[in-house]
Amino acid sequence: MTALSPIITDLIDNRARRTRRHALIIGVLVAILVAAFVLTLLLGQSFTAPQDILRVLMGEDVPGIAFTVGQLRLPRATLAILAGLSFGLGGAAFQIMLRNPLASPDIIGISWGASAAAVFAIVVLSLKGPMVSLFAVAAGLGVALLVYALSFRNGVAGTRLILVGIGVSAMLESFIAYILSSAPAWSLQDALRWLTGSVNGAQLGQALPLFLALALFGGLLLSRARDLEALRLGDDTAAALGVQVGRTRILIIVAAVGMIASATAVTGPIAFVAFLSGPIAARIVRNNGSLLIPAALVGAVLVLVGDYCGQFLLPSRYPVGVVTGALGAPYLIFLIIRVNRAGASL
Repeated sequence: MTALSPIITDLIDNRARRTRRHALIIGVLVAILVAAFVLTLLLGQSFTAPQDILRVLMGEDVPGIAFTVGQLRLPRATLAILAGLSFGLGGAAFQIMLRNPLASPDIIGISWGASAAAVFAIVVLSLKGPMVSLFAVAAGLGVALLVYALSFRNGVAGTRLILVGIGVSAMLESFIAYILSSAPAWSLQDALRWLTGSVNGAQLGQALPLFLALALFGGLLLSRARDLEALRLGDDTAAALGVQVGRTRILIIVAAVGMIASATAVTGPIAFVAFLSGPIAARIVRNNGSLLIPAALVGAVLVLVGDYCGQFLLPSRYPVGVVTGALGAPYLIFLIIRVNRAGASL
Protein backbone atom coordinates (compact mmCIF):
# COMPACT_ATOMS: atom_id res chain seq x y z
CA MET A 1 0.00 0.00 0.00
CA THR A 2 2.90 2.31 0.82
CA ALA A 3 4.42 1.72 -2.63
CA LEU A 4 1.16 2.66 -4.33
CA SER A 5 0.69 5.89 -2.38
CA PRO A 6 3.05 8.04 -4.54
CA ILE A 7 1.37 6.71 -7.71
CA ILE A 8 -2.10 7.51 -6.40
CA THR A 9 -0.92 10.94 -5.26
CA ASP A 10 0.54 11.64 -8.71
CA LEU A 11 -2.71 10.59 -10.38
CA ILE A 12 -4.73 12.87 -8.12
CA ASP A 13 -2.33 15.77 -8.73
CA ASN A 14 -2.41 15.25 -12.50
CA ARG A 15 -6.19 15.15 -12.50
CA ALA A 16 -6.39 18.33 -10.41
CA ARG A 17 -3.88 20.03 -12.72
CA ARG A 18 -5.88 19.07 -15.80
CA THR A 19 -9.09 20.31 -14.17
CA ARG A 20 -7.47 23.68 -13.38
CA ARG A 21 -6.14 24.00 -16.93
CA HIS A 22 -9.55 23.12 -18.37
CA ALA A 23 -11.23 25.73 -16.17
CA LEU A 24 -8.58 28.30 -17.19
CA ILE A 25 -9.13 27.57 -20.89
CA ILE A 26 -12.89 27.98 -20.50
CA GLY A 27 -12.34 31.22 -18.57
CA VAL A 28 -10.10 32.63 -21.31
CA LEU A 29 -12.58 31.68 -24.04
CA VAL A 30 -15.44 33.27 -22.09
CA ALA A 31 -13.35 36.44 -21.68
CA ILE A 32 -12.65 36.54 -25.43
CA LEU A 33 -16.34 36.05 -26.21
CA VAL A 34 -17.41 38.78 -23.76
CA ALA A 35 -14.79 41.16 -25.17
CA ALA A 36 -15.98 40.47 -28.73
CA PHE A 37 -19.61 40.99 -27.67
CA VAL A 38 -18.81 44.33 -26.03
CA LEU A 39 -16.83 45.50 -29.07
CA THR A 40 -19.69 44.65 -31.43
CA LEU A 41 -21.95 46.88 -29.32
CA LEU A 42 -19.38 49.68 -29.17
CA LEU A 43 -18.13 49.70 -32.75
CA GLY A 44 -20.02 49.78 -36.02
CA GLN A 45 -20.40 52.50 -38.58
CA SER A 46 -19.82 54.80 -35.62
CA PHE A 47 -18.55 54.52 -32.05
CA THR A 48 -21.11 54.38 -29.23
CA ALA A 49 -20.06 55.46 -25.76
CA PRO A 50 -20.23 52.71 -23.09
CA GLN A 51 -22.45 54.81 -20.83
CA ASP A 52 -24.99 55.22 -23.62
CA ILE A 53 -25.02 51.45 -24.22
CA LEU A 54 -25.63 50.87 -20.51
CA ARG A 55 -28.54 53.33 -20.61
CA VAL A 56 -30.08 51.46 -23.52
CA LEU A 57 -29.58 48.09 -21.81
CA MET A 58 -31.30 49.50 -18.71
CA GLY A 59 -34.33 50.30 -20.86
CA GLU A 60 -33.80 54.03 -21.34
CA ASP A 61 -34.84 55.51 -24.68
CA VAL A 62 -31.70 57.27 -25.91
CA PRO A 63 -32.45 59.06 -29.21
CA GLY A 64 -30.73 57.35 -32.15
CA ILE A 65 -28.66 55.03 -29.99
CA ALA A 66 -31.69 53.08 -28.74
CA PHE A 67 -32.35 51.99 -32.32
CA THR A 68 -28.71 51.39 -33.30
CA VAL A 69 -27.85 49.36 -30.21
CA GLY A 70 -31.21 47.98 -29.09
CA GLN A 71 -32.67 47.11 -32.49
CA LEU A 72 -29.59 46.39 -34.61
CA ARG A 73 -26.39 45.54 -32.75
CA LEU A 74 -27.72 43.79 -29.63
CA PRO A 75 -30.13 41.34 -31.37
CA ARG A 76 -27.53 40.56 -34.02
CA ALA A 77 -24.77 39.85 -31.50
CA THR A 78 -27.08 37.85 -29.22
CA LEU A 79 -28.31 35.66 -32.06
CA ALA A 80 -24.75 35.15 -33.32
CA ILE A 81 -23.63 33.92 -29.89
CA LEU A 82 -26.56 31.54 -29.42
CA ALA A 83 -26.21 30.12 -32.93
CA GLY A 84 -22.45 29.72 -32.52
CA LEU A 85 -22.86 27.92 -29.20
CA SER A 86 -25.37 25.54 -30.79
CA PHE A 87 -23.30 24.81 -33.88
CA GLY A 88 -20.07 24.40 -31.91
CA LEU A 89 -21.51 22.13 -29.24
CA GLY A 90 -23.51 19.97 -31.63
CA GLY A 91 -20.68 19.63 -34.13
CA ALA A 92 -18.13 18.62 -31.50
CA ALA A 93 -20.53 16.01 -30.09
CA PHE A 94 -20.77 14.31 -33.50
CA GLN A 95 -17.02 14.40 -34.04
CA ILE A 96 -16.25 12.97 -30.60
CA MET A 97 -18.93 10.29 -30.76
CA LEU A 98 -17.81 9.06 -34.19
CA ARG A 99 -14.10 9.64 -33.49
CA ASN A 100 -13.66 11.45 -36.78
CA PRO A 101 -13.15 15.20 -37.41
CA LEU A 102 -15.05 14.89 -40.70
CA ALA A 103 -18.23 13.74 -38.90
CA SER A 104 -19.72 17.22 -38.90
CA PRO A 105 -23.36 18.14 -39.55
CA ASP A 106 -22.07 20.21 -42.48
CA ILE A 107 -20.61 17.09 -44.06
CA ILE A 108 -23.11 14.35 -43.21
CA GLY A 109 -26.26 16.05 -44.46
CA ILE A 110 -28.03 17.37 -41.37
CA SER A 111 -27.61 21.03 -42.26
CA TRP A 112 -28.62 20.26 -45.85
CA GLY A 113 -31.74 18.50 -44.62
CA ALA A 114 -32.82 21.56 -42.68
CA SER A 115 -31.94 23.77 -45.65
CA ALA A 116 -33.91 21.67 -48.13
CA ALA A 117 -36.98 21.74 -45.90
CA ALA A 118 -36.75 25.49 -45.43
CA VAL A 119 -36.36 26.14 -49.17
CA PHE A 120 -39.34 23.87 -49.89
CA ALA A 121 -41.41 25.69 -47.27
CA ILE A 122 -40.47 29.14 -48.61
CA VAL A 123 -40.71 28.49 -52.36
CA VAL A 124 -43.38 25.79 -52.73
CA LEU A 125 -45.58 26.30 -49.67
CA SER A 126 -45.06 30.10 -49.41
CA LEU A 127 -44.50 29.86 -45.66
CA LYS A 128 -42.62 32.34 -43.52
CA GLY A 129 -41.29 32.80 -40.01
CA PRO A 130 -41.92 30.10 -37.38
CA MET A 131 -43.40 27.59 -39.81
CA VAL A 132 -40.20 27.60 -41.87
CA SER A 133 -38.25 27.01 -38.66
CA LEU A 134 -40.48 24.07 -37.70
CA PHE A 135 -39.97 22.50 -41.13
CA ALA A 136 -36.20 22.93 -40.83
CA VAL A 137 -35.98 21.40 -37.34
CA ALA A 138 -38.16 18.42 -38.26
CA ALA A 139 -36.19 17.78 -41.45
CA GLY A 140 -32.83 18.02 -39.64
CA LEU A 141 -33.93 15.37 -37.17
CA GLY A 142 -35.42 13.23 -39.94
CA VAL A 143 -32.26 13.30 -42.06
CA ALA A 144 -30.11 12.45 -39.04
CA LEU A 145 -32.21 9.40 -38.26
CA LEU A 146 -32.22 8.39 -41.96
CA VAL A 147 -28.43 8.60 -42.20
CA TYR A 148 -28.08 6.67 -38.93
CA ALA A 149 -30.46 3.95 -40.13
CA LEU A 150 -28.81 3.60 -43.55
CA SER A 151 -25.35 3.34 -42.00
CA PHE A 152 -26.34 0.88 -39.27
CA ARG A 153 -25.01 -2.63 -39.71
CA ASN A 154 -24.00 -4.42 -36.52
CA GLY A 155 -23.39 -0.99 -35.08
CA VAL A 156 -22.50 2.34 -36.66
CA ALA A 157 -19.01 2.86 -38.07
CA GLY A 158 -17.95 6.50 -38.35
CA THR A 159 -16.58 6.14 -41.88
CA ARG A 160 -19.73 4.42 -43.15
CA LEU A 161 -21.96 7.09 -41.58
CA ILE A 162 -19.88 9.87 -43.17
CA LEU A 163 -20.06 8.27 -46.62
CA VAL A 164 -23.82 7.75 -46.33
CA GLY A 165 -24.18 11.34 -45.11
CA ILE A 166 -22.20 12.68 -48.08
CA GLY A 167 -24.48 10.76 -50.44
CA VAL A 168 -27.62 12.08 -48.75
CA SER A 169 -26.15 15.61 -48.85
CA ALA A 170 -25.61 15.33 -52.60
CA MET A 171 -29.24 14.32 -53.13
CA LEU A 172 -30.48 17.17 -50.94
CA GLU A 173 -28.29 19.68 -52.77
CA SER A 174 -29.79 18.50 -56.06
CA PHE A 175 -33.29 18.85 -54.60
CA ILE A 176 -32.52 22.41 -53.48
CA ALA A 177 -31.12 23.29 -56.91
CA TYR A 178 -34.27 21.91 -58.58
CA ILE A 179 -36.57 23.92 -56.29
CA LEU A 180 -34.58 27.12 -56.82
CA SER A 181 -34.51 26.67 -60.60
CA SER A 182 -38.29 27.01 -60.76
CA ALA A 183 -38.75 29.51 -57.93
CA PRO A 184 -40.45 32.85 -58.59
CA ALA A 185 -38.31 35.94 -58.09
CA TRP A 186 -40.00 37.10 -54.89
CA SER A 187 -39.41 33.83 -53.02
CA LEU A 188 -36.03 33.09 -54.65
CA GLN A 189 -34.45 36.05 -52.91
CA ASP A 190 -35.72 34.93 -49.49
CA ALA A 191 -34.55 31.35 -50.07
CA LEU A 192 -31.07 32.38 -51.21
CA ARG A 193 -30.66 34.74 -48.28
CA TRP A 194 -31.68 31.94 -45.91
CA LEU A 195 -29.32 29.43 -47.54
CA THR A 196 -26.30 31.70 -47.19
CA GLY A 197 -26.34 31.67 -43.39
CA SER A 198 -26.84 35.10 -41.90
CA VAL A 199 -27.92 37.05 -38.84
CA ASN A 200 -29.13 39.99 -40.93
CA GLY A 201 -32.42 41.32 -39.69
CA ALA A 202 -32.01 39.60 -36.32
CA GLN A 203 -34.66 40.30 -33.69
CA LEU A 204 -34.51 39.63 -29.97
CA GLY A 205 -37.75 37.65 -30.27
CA GLN A 206 -35.85 35.03 -32.29
CA ALA A 207 -33.34 34.57 -29.48
CA LEU A 208 -35.75 33.09 -26.92
CA PRO A 209 -36.71 29.91 -28.88
CA LEU A 210 -33.06 29.35 -29.76
CA PHE A 211 -32.02 29.86 -26.14
CA LEU A 212 -34.65 27.37 -24.96
CA ALA A 213 -33.51 24.80 -27.54
CA LEU A 214 -29.90 25.32 -26.48
CA ALA A 215 -30.80 24.96 -22.81
CA LEU A 216 -32.85 21.80 -23.41
CA PHE A 217 -30.68 19.95 -25.92
CA GLY A 218 -27.40 21.37 -24.65
CA GLY A 219 -28.26 20.38 -21.09
CA LEU A 220 -29.10 16.86 -22.27
CA LEU A 221 -25.81 16.66 -24.17
CA LEU A 222 -23.70 17.94 -21.29
CA SER A 223 -25.41 15.50 -18.94
CA ARG A 224 -24.03 12.73 -21.18
CA ALA A 225 -20.52 14.17 -21.34
CA ARG A 226 -18.96 11.26 -19.42
CA ASP A 227 -20.64 8.70 -21.65
CA LEU A 228 -19.55 10.66 -24.71
CA GLU A 229 -15.93 10.60 -23.54
CA ALA A 230 -16.27 6.84 -23.05
CA LEU A 231 -17.57 6.42 -26.61
CA ARG A 232 -14.42 8.17 -27.74
CA LEU A 233 -12.52 5.06 -26.61
CA GLY A 234 -14.61 2.76 -28.81
CA ASP A 235 -17.94 0.99 -28.41
CA ASP A 236 -16.50 -2.12 -26.77
CA THR A 237 -14.54 -0.15 -24.20
CA ALA A 238 -17.51 2.10 -23.49
CA ALA A 239 -19.77 -0.93 -22.98
CA ALA A 240 -17.19 -2.43 -20.62
CA LEU A 241 -17.31 0.82 -18.63
CA GLY A 242 -21.07 0.45 -18.21
CA VAL A 243 -22.27 2.75 -20.99
CA GLN A 244 -25.44 1.73 -22.82
CA VAL A 245 -23.92 2.40 -26.23
CA GLY A 246 -27.01 2.26 -28.46
CA ARG A 247 -29.23 4.33 -26.16
CA THR A 248 -26.49 6.86 -25.46
CA ARG A 249 -25.71 7.28 -29.15
CA ILE A 250 -29.37 7.96 -29.99
CA LEU A 251 -29.67 10.52 -27.18
CA ILE A 252 -26.51 12.31 -28.31
CA ILE A 253 -27.68 12.38 -31.93
CA VAL A 254 -31.10 13.75 -30.98
CA ALA A 255 -29.60 16.42 -28.70
CA ALA A 256 -26.92 17.50 -31.18
CA VAL A 257 -29.29 17.56 -34.15
CA GLY A 258 -31.91 19.41 -32.12
CA MET A 259 -29.46 22.22 -31.38
CA ILE A 260 -28.04 22.41 -34.88
CA ALA A 261 -31.44 22.27 -36.59
CA SER A 262 -32.82 24.93 -34.24
CA ALA A 263 -29.90 27.24 -34.98
CA THR A 264 -30.14 26.54 -38.72
CA ALA A 265 -33.85 27.32 -38.61
CA VAL A 266 -33.08 30.82 -37.28
CA THR A 267 -29.86 31.81 -39.05
CA GLY A 268 -29.63 29.39 -41.96
CA PRO A 269 -26.73 26.97 -42.35
CA ILE A 270 -23.72 29.08 -41.30
CA ALA A 271 -21.03 27.18 -43.14
CA PHE A 272 -18.36 25.16 -41.36
CA VAL A 273 -18.88 26.51 -37.82
CA ALA A 274 -19.93 23.07 -36.55
CA PHE A 275 -17.04 21.59 -38.52
CA LEU A 276 -14.31 23.99 -37.32
CA SER A 277 -15.20 24.42 -33.66
CA GLY A 278 -14.26 20.92 -32.47
CA PRO A 279 -10.78 20.74 -34.08
CA ILE A 280 -9.91 24.27 -32.94
CA ALA A 281 -11.03 23.45 -29.39
CA ALA A 282 -9.05 20.19 -29.53
CA ARG A 283 -5.87 22.12 -30.34
CA ILE A 284 -6.51 24.47 -27.44
CA VAL A 285 -7.61 21.93 -24.83
CA ARG A 286 -5.34 19.03 -25.86
CA ASN A 287 -5.64 16.42 -23.07
CA ASN A 288 -6.97 18.72 -20.37
CA GLY A 289 -10.64 17.75 -20.30
CA SER A 290 -13.84 17.60 -22.32
CA LEU A 291 -14.10 19.46 -25.62
CA LEU A 292 -17.81 20.20 -25.40
CA ILE A 293 -17.89 23.56 -23.62
CA PRO A 294 -14.68 24.88 -25.27
CA ALA A 295 -16.04 23.89 -28.71
CA ALA A 296 -19.31 25.70 -27.98
CA LEU A 297 -17.42 28.86 -26.98
CA VAL A 298 -15.17 28.63 -30.05
CA GLY A 299 -18.28 28.37 -32.23
CA ALA A 300 -19.78 31.47 -30.62
CA VAL A 301 -16.56 33.44 -31.17
CA LEU A 302 -16.36 32.30 -34.81
CA VAL A 303 -19.90 33.42 -35.62
CA LEU A 304 -19.72 36.70 -33.69
CA VAL A 305 -16.31 37.75 -35.03
CA GLY A 306 -17.10 36.41 -38.52
CA ASP A 307 -20.28 38.45 -38.67
CA TYR A 308 -18.47 41.62 -37.56
CA CYS A 309 -15.75 41.05 -40.17
CA GLY A 310 -18.37 40.50 -42.85
CA GLN A 311 -20.07 43.78 -41.93
CA PHE A 312 -17.18 46.18 -41.38
CA LEU A 313 -13.73 44.77 -42.17
CA LEU A 314 -14.17 43.65 -45.79
CA PRO A 315 -14.54 45.77 -48.96
CA SER A 316 -18.25 44.90 -49.21
CA ARG A 317 -20.77 43.61 -46.70
CA TYR A 318 -21.10 39.83 -46.62
CA PRO A 319 -23.27 37.48 -44.54
CA VAL A 320 -21.42 35.57 -41.85
CA GLY A 321 -21.85 32.31 -43.78
CA VAL A 322 -19.64 33.67 -46.56
CA VAL A 323 -16.87 34.53 -44.10
CA THR A 324 -16.96 31.20 -42.25
CA GLY A 325 -17.19 29.34 -45.56
CA ALA A 326 -14.03 31.07 -46.77
CA LEU A 327 -12.27 29.96 -43.58
CA GLY A 328 -13.67 26.45 -43.47
CA ALA A 329 -13.22 25.26 -47.06
CA PRO A 330 -9.38 25.37 -47.04
CA TYR A 331 -9.33 23.70 -43.63
CA LEU A 332 -11.61 20.93 -44.90
CA ILE A 333 -9.20 20.21 -47.76
CA PHE A 334 -6.24 20.26 -45.37
CA LEU A 335 -7.99 17.95 -42.92
CA ILE A 336 -8.99 15.43 -45.59
CA ILE A 337 -5.37 15.27 -46.79
CA ARG A 338 -4.08 14.98 -43.22
CA VAL A 339 -6.55 12.24 -42.24
CA ASN A 340 -5.82 10.34 -45.44
CA ARG A 341 -2.04 10.47 -44.98
CA ALA A 342 -1.62 10.12 -41.25
CA GLY A 343 -4.85 8.56 -40.00
CA ALA A 344 -5.23 11.54 -37.69
CA SER A 345 -8.34 11.96 -35.54
CA LEU A 346 -9.94 14.57 -33.41
